[in-house]
Amino acid sequence: MEKEKITITAIQMESIIGNKKANFDKVANLIDNNLKQNTDILILPELWNVGWACDKFIGAAEELENSETINFLANFAKKYNTNILGGSFVNKINDKYFNTCPVINRKGELIATYNKNHLYSYYDDSEGTYITKGNNPVIVNIEGVKIGLTICYDIRFPEIYRAYRKAGADILVNMAAWPLSRAIHWNSLTQARAVENQTYMVALTQTGILPTGAKNLGHSLIYDYSGNILDEINSIEGSVSATINLFDMYEFRDKCTVLKDIQDSYEVLYNE
Repeated sequence: MEKEKITITAIQMESIIGNKKANFDKVANLIDNNLKQNTDILILPELWNVGWACDKFIGAAEELENSETINFLANFAKKYNTNILGGSFVNKINDKYFNTCPVINRKGELIATYNKNHLYSYYDDSEGTYITKGNNPVIVNIEGVKIGLTICYDIRFPEIYRAYRKAGADILVNMAAWPLSRAIHWNSLTQARAVENQTYMVALTQTGILPTGAKNLGHSLIYDYSGNILDEINSIEGSVSATINLFDMYEFRDKCTVLKDIQDSYEVLYNE
């Protein structure tokens, strides 16, 4: 373990639907006014540059090469000497579109991407109509700290988080645009992912009103490896920040080795 402690700042915002320039200006202002001193990792929410409006996705798409979103984030990485998990943007690859998280290091270099593995297409949402699902979870190693990346709907699938934990993840991150109508789900699932995997968890979502009149939840949190809340924010724009102690987490895992009790198989027997 190269680092014992790491400082994280996550920005909660209300995206202006379909207006990339306005969202760039808003994020710039939020970062300038909310970034905790000596932040090692800055995190943004899902689709912050366009907002959650599925019919706007294709028009907002960019290619990795010459991406204005990545270039924007790279400048802030260098300005503040911080790594960035860039939420997500619509990434065009050939004739397909992905909901992609870019990871940028302190030098402004793109070092990894994660394509959302689970697409939400229920209750009048239609992400799967426009977006192609990713096929693999991605752990990114940032200065010796291993981070498992997920986006929004991924939170409902504990399998991906357990895979990250087994692969050595220190921190789990979910970058979302989560609805107020499913607040109980968000709070329960994000805390559970931290507890069941004995892992720090950053749960970041957008706030604000959507074109349908529905609202984003705007309840972002950082949990420790026992599910304790280290920081949280309600529906306002702003940030959550925490300096987390990886040594404490590993010491806890050594004392409570629950993952060793996982069985090789859970075949269900029917008794009719």
